[in-house]
Amino acid sequence: MASGDLWVFGYGSLIWHPGFDHVETVLATMPDHARSFCMRSIHHRGTVERPGLVLALDPHPGAACAGMAFRVDPGAHEETMETLRERELISSAYVEQVHEIALADGRRVAAVTYVIDRDHAQYCGGLPLTEQATIIARAQGDRGPNRDYLFNTADHLAALGIEDAELSWLARVVRAMEP
Repeated sequence: MASGDLWVFGYGSLIWHPGFDHVETVLATMPDHARSFCMRSIHHRGTVERPGLVLALDPHPGAACAGMAFRVDPGAHEETMETLRERELISSAYVEQVHEIALADGRRVAAVTYVIDRDHAQYCGGLPLTEQATIIARAQGDRGPNRDYLFNTADHLAALGIEDAELSWLARVVRAMEP
């Protein structure tokens, strides 16, 4: 890793809405973690009364999560970290970590990312896909309907050539549930 570089690994909404200045984007893979709708959203895509679901990196030895790596504008490191922490650490369900990721061009870099805290009350790993679909179809938070989050993520992953069978299935089922 070049000295002074700040990389951020995105696996969900950061892919389609990073919210910070970056000078390079590269497809990337993070080992030993899976993208999963394993976090109840009580802010952005749901409420305390009717939680939605958002994606998180869930530790799974042997798994690999494909996503996007962003190299942050060198003059924006501090501002970027403030923005990310405000966005991602809203309820402490995510833990900010640095992991080595593999970039599609063969480089390996250390990247900041946000991993679910399995001990947090919002963790809900292992929900059946049909239950996930029902929750996502009905929930809405301060950033809009939960289904829009799912659709945006699934559509952007597909456009990038990243196959995620569970997200594709969920998007198909939730679209069929729309009035």
